Amino acid sequence: MLGEVWPRRHPLTGSELLDEEPRKRGLITALVVLAVVALVAMSALVASANSRDPYVTSSLEKVGDQEHGSKLFLINCAGCHGIAAQGVVGPNLHGVSQRKNDSALIQQVISGKTPPMPSFQPDPQSMADLLAYLHELQ
Repeated sequence: MLGEVWPRRHPLTGSELLDEEPRKRGLITALVVLAVVALVAMSALVASANSRDPYVTSSLEKVGDQEHGSKLFLINCAGCHGIAAQGVVGPNLHGVSQRKNDSALIQQVISGKTPPMPSFQPDPQSMADLLAYLHELQ
């Protein structure tokens, strides 16, 4: 700024004013780092909780049958996700197994926390079959 004299002084006290930019950048950086650490910690906590759930563990231990999973999908899921899983009321499920891990997919199906999708908890073998079918959707 023209006519500005350094060091700048506080108008009432006459004390030298420090440049606030480095402090602001440091604070913003610290907040971003804190947010990232919190997200990583929450993700680890959720993953840990999912891995200890007996139903999830049992479902993940089974070898799924894609053909039976396809039949389960047509009976229970196709009404909203479409016969080809292309999405209608519910989202398109092609590539869903690349966007979410199997524990997260199981939680999505059984939780009922994403209306209008109802909670649905088939036996662990049927869930493994459904996962096998979802893995086939590219």
